[in-house]
Amino acid sequence: MLLTTPAAAKLYKADRNGVAWGQHTHLKVAEGATLEWLPQETLAFNGSRGEQTTTLELASSARCLGWEVLALGRPVGELPFVSGHLEQRFRLTRDGKPVWIERQSLDPMHPRFTGRWGQGGCSVQATLWAVGLEDEAAAIEALREALPASPRWAVTCREGVLLLRYLGHERNEAWTLCQQAWQLLRPLMTGLEAQVPRIWLT
Repeated sequence: MLLTTPAAAKLYKADRNGVAWGQHTHLKVAEGATLEWLPQETLAFNGSRGEQTTTLELASSARCLGWEVLALGRPVGELPFVSGHLEQRFRLTRDGKPVWIERQSLDPMHPRFTGRWGQGGCSVQATLWAVGLEDEAAAIEALREALPASPRWAVTCREGVLLLRYLGHERNEAWTLCQQAWQLLRPLMTGLEAQVPRIWLT
């Protein structure tokens, strides 16, 4: 099953009372099933405050391929993300056992946001994951050969979870990278060619 969204999610500036928003995605994949979770990007405007969580519960033989793309601020309108606070949480379990747990705080006032050891001042990030590939090493090699070489992305595998990361400043670059990776990985996981959802073209 492939799930997507009709448009980008927009996280607006908090009101004068500083009320935070919450965006929570909880997905369960049964034995022998395959889920593709391919939402359009999340746009966090300057002053946005809230928490975004993604929880994936996979049965032991379940397979899952998905991504999250996050863009901070509105660079085209010269409205960068200079205030606010976002917290992202990922949790993936397989057969009830945690295999990928991650938490990151995005605060433009914190040194991590601009430090080279952290966000590096980047305004766009993306994470793509794949669980259930038969040959993860071969999939990684195929990605490295097929995708444009760039210091802005890297791919690895831990505990059976293939992870591709992007960190840069271009929403379109991040989206294209994830889409190309999905088109390569989908046949390896399901034996079926990738077909772009029609809703992305409307």
